[in-house]
Amino acid sequence: MPPKIGNMYWTLELAQHLEDAPWPATKDELIDYAIRSGAPLEVIENLQELEDEGEAYENIEEIWPDYPTKDDFFFNEDEY
Repeated sequence: MPPKIGNMYWTLELAQHLEDAPWPATKDELIDYAIRSGAPLEVIENLQELEDEGEAYENIEEIWPDYPTKDDFFFNEDEY
């Protein structure tokens, strides 16, 4: 089951739609980006669930703390 943060369900597939977002970005900027980039409705709904204190989110990890980074994979690029 995908991780649940508040009422949000994030999966790697959904979160990847925000990788190229204009970080840092506010909640409204992220929602606008998701709409303009054609992200699935689930991404937009998740963003709408974010707390909005008027401050910008620096990266996807501030939205989904368990977002897997490149370092999380045990793939040695030097071997290929």
